[in-house]
Amino acid sequence: MKYILNKKYWAPIALLSTMVFSMLFTSCDNNDSEVSAITITKVFLEDVNSSVPDREVSFARLGQLLRIEGSGFAGLKKVYINGYSTYFNVVFVSNNSMLVSVSADTPISDADPSVRNTIRFVNDSNEVTFPFQIRSGKPSIVSMSNTMPNPGETIIVSGTGLTEVSKVVFPGNVEVTTGIVSDEEGEAFTVVVPSGISDLGGSIYAETSNGGVYSPAYFNFKKGIILDFDGLGQHSFWGTPPATGMILGTDLESTSIGAGNLSHGKYVPHRPSRITSIAPATGRATEVWTGGTGVDNWRAQLTPYIPATTPLDKVAFQFDIYVPDAWKDSGYLKICTINNFNAGTWSGGVYNYIPWLVDGKSVPFQTTGWTTITIPLNKFYQWSKEAATFETVLTYRETATYQNFGIWFENADVKMKDVLGNTSEVEFPSKATSVKVYTDNWRIVPLDTPVYNDFN
Repeated sequence: MKYILNKKYWAPIALLSTMVFSMLFTSCDNNDSEVSAITITKVFLEDVNSSVPDREVSFARLGQLLRIEGSGFAGLKKVYINGYSTYFNVVFVSNNSMLVSVSADTPISDADPSVRNTIRFVNDSNEVTFPFQIRSGKPSIVSMSNTMPNPGETIIVSGTGLTEVSKVVFPGNVEVTTGIVSDEEGEAFTVVVPSGISDLGGSIYAETSNGGVYSPAYFNFKKGIILDFDGLGQHSFWGTPPATGMILGTDLESTSIGAGNLSHGKYVPHRPSRITSIAPATGRATEVWTGGTGVDNWRAQLTPYIPATTPLDKVAFQFDIYVPDAWKDSGYLKICTINNFNAGTWSGGVYNYIPWLVDGKSVPFQTTGWTTITIPLNKFYQWSKEAATFETVLTYRETATYQNFGIWFENADVKMKDVLGNTSEVEFPSKATSVKVYTDNWRIVPLDTPVYNDFN
């Protein structure tokens, strides 16, 4: 019987064996190496999953394995990385080479400045400090406070590892290097939005002390706007006002509102000024729709930028919202991909946006300025159970009788069994509400994120 070693296991074994044999041969170079001076010549990153598994580097991240070349390692007693005493196995130490992993506990931004970005080697007679950059894990951008801001406004970019941001590049290759403020934990930074950003939109790129990072490609993606109430997309309405809750053209507002991030021209109030309060148990209290059949053409508009084959978790509905006063306990926005639903529905091509419902509790929701909300299309109930592509949504809309995309304000009871899809008995009975909720810039955006390679 033949036994064949799986090559996915062979690669790391071969690499480790090569390093061990190399160390065994070099360990006899100098029996008096314990008292010789320590020198460092090169540092290599050992990564069996990389196309270059043994790569010379000038920096390393927490958790990575390093091979260090030099001399005088025999008899090595201590290794300090950023001042942190780091474990190493003497089996993998020869006079001219050694292996050491950068501990996850190694301090980065909070390391003492005198030892930050250094590796110190110590034996009984000598020591040497080698300058070498130590980075945290790869940074990531998770969200932005506003992805379609006005030039000159400040946005908050949130994520992980966003320490000491020195440069931000916006779509259209517009660079900002001043006025960037990073928090110490690396969870966010603020930046003033420049003018001249491309209307094609895309990712923003940030340069941090932990390396480069891209956002999803949804910043300033104006090609995806399906309705902005200022000429992009068509706002449609029908019925006999004021007997219906239909939002009319005359209900739109244009007074500049918000703080920090201001409104863009016209926007929609989901409780127009002619309605003082919305009664409890009111389904389609107010509703806003696009042009629909014969007007909307998502395939022609969007697929040049978002291919129909794109997985739905990489496509999102995005909109800007402004809620100046605390919103809690009652009311939500029902987001409909077509006009074919009844009040109270929790199925089909809809998503019920309830920002005040957090971990099963009512928590006041309020914004100081216009904030961007991003809802991946695979969160809509119709497509939440199994994987699908953007083609599924396009076909769903194209085969519908009424192809209007819309949002209505629903002031109905909220039952956790509907929210979670379980047997919970918890519910939030609807109450009369006069909350002010405004939205604008409805758009479909890509969520794909370019991969930053440390070694490009």
